[in-house]
Amino acid sequence: MKVNVEIECSPEEARRFLGLPDVSKANEAYVDAMTKAMQGVVSVDQLQEYARQIAPMGQMGLKMFQQLMDMATSGAGTIK
Repeated sequence: MKVNVEIECSPEEARRFLGLPDVSKANEAYVDAMTKAMQGVVSVDQLQEYARQIAPMGQMGLKMFQQLMDMATSGAGTIK
């Protein structure tokens, strides 16, 4: 049997329902810092170098995050 449930809500309502923290102020600060930093970038090479410097652990960090998400979604249907 397959059941589909559609819930219509705003992103803010979904965040609260799922119990996720409100990170809007941190996001605003991050966007402001990125905007200020990008004002001096005039070439693609500078942009790539800057991205390498600010990326948390670069490619390894991205791979670890992907593994974390895979583990979270694979265990989502199990009850312990």
